[in-house]
Amino acid sequence: MTVLVGALLLLLLSWQTTVLKVPYVEMGPGPTYNTLGAGDDGKPIINVSGATVTKSAGQLRMTTVSVQPQMTLLEAMIGWWQKDRAVVPRELIYPPNRTEQQVNEDNKKDFQASQSSAETVALRELGYPVLVAVDEVSEGYPAVGQLQKGDVITAIDGTPVTSLAKLTELIRAKPAGTTRQVEYTRGGSKATASIATKAGDDGNPRLGVVAKTSQPHPFELSIQLDRIGGPSAGLMFTLGIIDTIKEEDLTGGIIIAGTGTIDDEGNVGPIGGIPQKLVAAKAAKAKVFLTPAANCEEAVANAQPGLPLIKVGTADEALAALEQLRAGRTPALCGP
Repeated sequence: MTVLVGALLLLLLSWQTTVLKVPYVEMGPGPTYNTLGAGDDGKPIINVSGATVTKSAGQLRMTTVSVQPQMTLLEAMIGWWQKDRAVVPRELIYPPNRTEQQVNEDNKKDFQASQSSAETVALRELGYPVLVAVDEVSEGYPAVGQLQKGDVITAIDGTPVTSLAKLTELIRAKPAGTTRQVEYTRGGSKATASIATKAGDDGNPRLGVVAKTSQPHPFELSIQLDRIGGPSAGLMFTLGIIDTIKEEDLTGGIIIAGTGTIDDEGNVGPIGGIPQKLVAAKAAKAKVFLTPAANCEEAVANAQPGLPLIKVGTADEALAALEQLRAGRTPALCGP
């Protein structure tokens, strides 16, 4: 009777592990996509019209992480035993104050923002700079009478203005009341104005202009990839756009995987899920992995055999690393 009751309890508990939901999610290696190729729908990921598109002998693969949002106790127990997966508390992925749908929508917005920044950086590398132009001059501020709508601000105290964020950064670098040398072009002519900044309502120094950006280029460019979220594909999109338009083959004929956010200034930022992305890259037969500098320590701790971890902090560093690979040299790596 004892054995029978024990067996029944064991069966009951075993069944419970298959239906009982636990507050954990599982992160595993997701699919990889060659940014120089096609998505799941068979259509090119990077679309260019109005310019000659080049073909590459290699691949530039962005890596992803798959997330299982609902788990049973049994699935969580199995996940804990698998080396290529991570079972983490649900609130790390889905905060208590956000629904699963809201988090997914946030990820979609981040993904779109990463595409926009990737286009900005890639076009700049291809010779099409961002133009920061005055759209409005605010009354009561020092710029009145010195700058006007349509002026393109090119530098502050000799430092080039490469984006709207850069302009804000430069203006706020010195206290309100400091005289700044503002270089600009008006009607194709270069000029410089000495303007002392003034504190705005938020206390930050301001010139008193509302600026807008443009990046003229003689072709149309778009990125199309469904069912992917988050900002971590920014670096690989940037390299993919450059390789698609530039005559030179950046890959050198090999499979290159990587990850990392990108901002409008070309800085590569850290991401999550490095262990799973390394597994995915290895499965995709990548020869090297472009690793955000801030993720190097974690990447080294979860390194895959035969997959060198190239350390990159900016888009320029990534391009330089690819150039070294093509020349047969070893770029800067994560770790000793």
